Amino acid sequence: MKATATDMLQLGGAEGDKRPVGRSIKRGLFGSCPACGRGRLFRAFLKSVDACEACGERMDHHRADDLPPYIVVTIVGHAVLGGYMMTDLVLPLTTWQHLAIWAPVTLASSLALMQPVKGAVIGLQWALRMHGFGGHDDLPEDVLPPRDPSA
Repeated sequence: MKATATDMLQLGGAEGDKRPVGRSIKRGLFGSCPACGRGRLFRAFLKSVDACEACGERMDHHRADDLPPYIVVTIVGHAVLGGYMMTDLVLPLTTWQHLAIWAPVTLASSLALMQPVKGAVIGLQWALRMHGFGGHDDLPEDVLPPRDPSA
């Protein structure tokens, strides 16, 4: 069988079971279920719901552990450092004045970005069928063969 330019590459799952990555990330970014877009994704600030109240999709097995803080630190760090440098070029402020400006900006922007970024990471994991979202157990793929005791 020869592939043509119009053929679509299908990686696992049924043809009707598509999970667009961009749409899933966008839904998670806005705090809604990446599967249906109607249910809430969070029950508290950073605690995700066990399952979507609209479609029943389980959300309790996601693993958005350390990636959201790393993303937030990268975004906020670049924005604050750029703002600090631009402000320092225009206004000659003391170190304490910069600290009074940029410490609250850093804290507020970090808190404001944490939940949307975590939702986007959960949406990405759902779209890529990672960590139990694909209907299979989350087992390591690099299982080593058993050791030969005679060696």
